[in-house]
Amino acid sequence: MSERILLVEDDDKIRDIVIEYFQAKSEGQFEVIGAGTGEEGLELIQNGSYDLVLLDVMLPGIDGFTMCRRIRKTTDVPIIFLTAKVREEDRLYGYEIGCDDYICKPFSFAELYAKVNALLKRVNKTNEDKTIKCGSISLNTVSLILTVDGEEIELPPKEFEILCYLMKHKGWVVSRETLLNRIWGDDAYVETRVVDNHVKNLRKALKDAGSQIKTVVSKGYKLVD
Repeated sequence: MSERILLVEDDDKIRDIVIEYFQAKSEGQFEVIGAGTGEEGLELIQNGSYDLVLLDVMLPGIDGFTMCRRIRKTTDVPIIFLTAKVREEDRLYGYEIGCDDYICKPFSFAELYAKVNALLKRVNKTNEDKTIKCGSISLNTVSLILTVDGEEIELPPKEFEILCYLMKHKGWVVSRETLLNRIWGDDAYVETRVVDNHVKNLRKALKDAGSQIKTVVSKGYKLVD
């Protein structure tokens, strides 16, 4: 299962090299999606889900600092700045608004890859042992115990995996295609309407809490508090 990385960088050459390097080095472990502006990056985030964001600061239109602040309003996805702004006050400000690392240009692609790999491993390990809460829904990702308003509920495997993914990306719009790839796998010949059927069953099993799963027309689903 690949991890999705959003790279927001207006330098076409740097963007292309990072994408090619990561996808070749990881042998398919990383899927890197590129954006050339802050506006494009925010649109991709609003309409999809990512495991990490690589973010330039000096972008046309919406700059990287502004984009970081907006991202932090809805998610704690790891963010690494890639920037030519090398002053100490800029680096400190980046950490203040929520970045996880701050890398100054020019940088080593090998070192960047190592930092991304280490950060994702650390985040994934941390996420393994915690309870995720969203509204009346509580899910322990280690014991796999799901409760709604304190009542333990059992779900079929696919419904459980869908809920787990939505809870890990709560507040994000998750497309049907993303759910297919993450839960059924890239090689599964399953149509998107199958996802709709499982989400319908999931809502029913969650009873009143099922209303927390919102349908975003032509986009997918979003779990809200």
